[in-house]
Amino acid sequence: MKHWSSALFPLVLLLTLTSLTYWLRYVTDQPETRNDGKNRHDPDYIMYDATLRKIGESGRLEYTLKADTVTHYPDNDTLDVSKPNLVHAGRGAQVTVTADTAHVSEDNERIDLNGNVIIRRAASPKHKALTGATPALTVLPDADKAFTKSPVLVTQGTSWAKGIGLQMDMRAETYRIESRVRAMLESPRARKKTP
Repeated sequence: MKHWSSALFPLVLLLTLTSLTYWLRYVTDQPETRNDGKNRHDPDYIMYDATLRKIGESGRLEYTLKADTVTHYPDNDTLDVSKPNLVHAGRGAQVTVTADTAHVSEDNERIDLNGNVIIRRAASPKHKALTGATPALTVLPDADKAFTKSPVLVTQGTSWAKGIGLQMDMRAETYRIESRVRAMLESPRARKKTP
């Protein structure tokens, strides 16, 4: 009987050490929780009276974003903007878009503008000045495009058009209202109304 108990003690000790080894490995392999704020949606900086500019690869100014405040969130690398004034200085006529607020994506390729969105396209050799109004607009600055699924009103001189949804191509200087369109277009010569 002594022989069995003397063999059992090293076996129990070995099992205990093996269990402790697995427990230590489990504890040390747990991901470390970060306490640097990266996991929270808290701003890491706020800029007041800010001007952000995007310069293209050719060194030409593509657009300027001015705002009362710009708030950066490190957890998703996005920006929230108050009173944005986006000036697109692309290939066509200059387009300025203002709104109450905006949200800029982490890659700066999408700007979602909300609240009292006003679109102003300057006059060009091809077109008169144009103004548009909508509650929301998404701008894709690198693609020189913008769109909305919201109601929109576009005016140019005494002509106007309204409907639901808008597709803008700032390079081609085209504005397409998607549905439920109503318009009044005046010809400078004939002064004709079209419903």
